[in-house]
Amino acid sequence: MQRILSTELAHHRGAIVKIAGWVHRRRLLKSVAFLIVRDAAGFAQVVCTDPDRRAELETLSEESVVEVTGTVIANAAAPAGFELTPVTGSAAPTVRVLSSAVPLPLELHRPALTASLPTQLDHAALALRHPTRAAALRVAAAATAGFRAALEAQRFVEIHTPKVVASATESGANVFRLDWFGRPAYLAQSPQFYKQLLVGVFERVYEVGPVFRAEPHDTARHLAEFTSLDAELGFIADHRDVMAVLTSTLAGMTATVAARTGVEVPDVPAEIPAVHFAEALRIAGAPAAEPDLAPAHERAVGEWARREYGSDFVFVTGYPMRKRPFYTHPDPADPAYSNGFDLLFRGVELVTGGQRLHRYCDYVSALAAAGEPLEKYAGYLDGFRYGMPPHGGFAIGLERFVARLTGAANVREVTAFPRDLHRITP
Repeated sequence: MQRILSTELAHHRGAIVKIAGWVHRRRLLKSVAFLIVRDAAGFAQVVCTDPDRRAELETLSEESVVEVTGTVIANAAAPAGFELTPVTGSAAPTVRVLSSAVPLPLELHRPALTASLPTQLDHAALALRHPTRAAALRVAAAATAGFRAALEAQRFVEIHTPKVVASATESGANVFRLDWFGRPAYLAQSPQFYKQLLVGVFERVYEVGPVFRAEPHDTARHLAEFTSLDAELGFIADHRDVMAVLTSTLAGMTATVAARTGVEVPDVPAEIPAVHFAEALRIAGAPAAEPDLAPAHERAVGEWARREYGSDFVFVTGYPMRKRPFYTHPDPADPAYSNGFDLLFRGVELVTGGQRLHRYCDYVSALAAAGEPLEKYAGYLDGFRYGMPPHGGFAIGLERFVARLTGAANVREVTAFPRDLHRITP
């Protein structure tokens, strides 16, 4: 007899079936015992009236793994609308213990986890089994699938780039250094250099992968390792072409999340409202000389977009060049500002992107202005010596996206095994 999932019970009414999963909860009444079994799809209720079998159930610990054989009958009060009862001629469903669990450090049977977040993270192998924590990971999986599908539909090719690199992409102060067979190397802050070079191969590329930032942030929105959803495309006019692709990609991501998880998602406008950086400072009440938006400024601009446009998303364009990486293309009309942008989602920076430099001579000038030697970037610069089209791209922080979608207060709540300033285990 093949195992079925809890959600398939309705298709086997009156039949003898086998389910398997974890003991989520036991309810031991005077004349009957109920066993709630959890599997990857949901919950199934098992009913036992036999006194001997009931005694066996009393010894089962929660999270023990069991296999149950019984007859499927309808019961509107059961989790799936159906439950397992004794097979005809038997006194009780057959319950076989596949593995036993020790006493639990936190309770999983309650609708919400009551343990503190540090306790949940310390016991991640167990806490992630709770339906709310598992649901967040399903949202992340759906968002990633939507990202891939949306870009594939736009002629993008998936790539895989190195995560160990010879030099920093963004800033030498924010990289994790390691020993590479006696030579210095670093964990990649971004696939930026490689995805640009591969525009020279495929024109449009994307990647889903980990990135590493040695920034000593200890906030609810930062991780030292996170999943970046990157895309880069060639033959653009300017950063607005990149913004258009990002908009359609976000629409695909949210639609996939809604279809696969049932989570309520925000509307992605056909054209997301955009505001120039200088105007964003004014909206936020920040000094005009500020080089970047602080979290409070981002919240203010997000509230403005919601109030003025009814949008949970807003682009901030034209960030000052001094706050952008050397490969950023300046605004031809005002070179002090960039053809770069951030996308704010519900008042939090979600995406950074923009147009890149594409001529070799411009890179030589930009690196000289930054005081960086050309030799350090020789492999990267080769792509531009051999001809590259005007191009640009973006990167979405997956954990931030999921946290904003689900209303999680901390990105660690939607990350399976977060890595941050204080945590490198489990």
